[in-house]
Amino acid sequence: MDLELTGKVAVVTGASKGIGLAITESFLREGGRVVAGSRSETRELAALRETYDVTFVAGDLSAGEGVDALIQAAMERHGRIDVLVNNVGATEPRTDFLTIDDAQWQHGFELNFFSAVRAVRAALPHFLAGGGGAIVNITSLNARLPFPSVVDYSAAKAALTSLTKALSEEFAPRGVRVNAIAPGPVRTPFWTAPGGFAETVAAGAGTTAQEAMDVVVPQQMGISTGRFTEPQEVADLALFLASPRAANITGAEFLIDGGQTKTT
Repeated sequence: MDLELTGKVAVVTGASKGIGLAITESFLREGGRVVAGSRSETRELAALRETYDVTFVAGDLSAGEGVDALIQAAMERHGRIDVLVNNVGATEPRTDFLTIDDAQWQHGFELNFFSAVRAVRAALPHFLAGGGGAIVNITSLNARLPFPSVVDYSAAKAALTSLTKALSEEFAPRGVRVNAIAPGPVRTPFWTAPGGFAETVAAGAGTTAQEAMDVVVPQQMGISTGRFTEPQEVADLALFLASPRAANITGAEFLIDGGQTKTT
């Protein structure tokens, strides 16, 4: 299927690894151009610049200056923006609610929610001037199924889900589609990196991080398919939602959690 993305310009936040890297690479392979934002450039992202039209912009996307610089770079290089993917997000394992102080709550919302608010606010005038565009927000299953270990992250992602609906309602009549993807556990550095969630689960279960991801977590979380989602699977859905093939889809939230969510 031709997704009709050739020549389209996408801004992707959190683009250096995991889901963001998969979205960036997939968009480039479809013939698009990407302005990729992240704190630092990974080896994998740098390799893409050797073959494709990808511009890397370093910055702290939890701060307004970082987001503004990213959107400005896209306009300076390409003169327009067709797609915005708000993917940046992270958290740390929490022991319980009472251990999370105000600074941690504030940082969680700055990174997981306000980064998207600011990116949309900076990009929207360019979308509207160009006749429309598509925004894809990467939320989380935790917006629906919050766990105590990620309570601040869950709250921020729930806010992003609500923002998705509100933006769609306001701007769909003006040609800007806004949708959300809510993944369950995805095999990314969020889980796999040293000190990540897999090691935390493994410590509690008396097993290895690999066994935690392959067996313990799918069983404990009731993932029907019995496995984590792969970054490429999220990327494939994101590209479809960003493409003209999804021209009448807006204000929607798509779960990709291997059947973990049992309610409608």
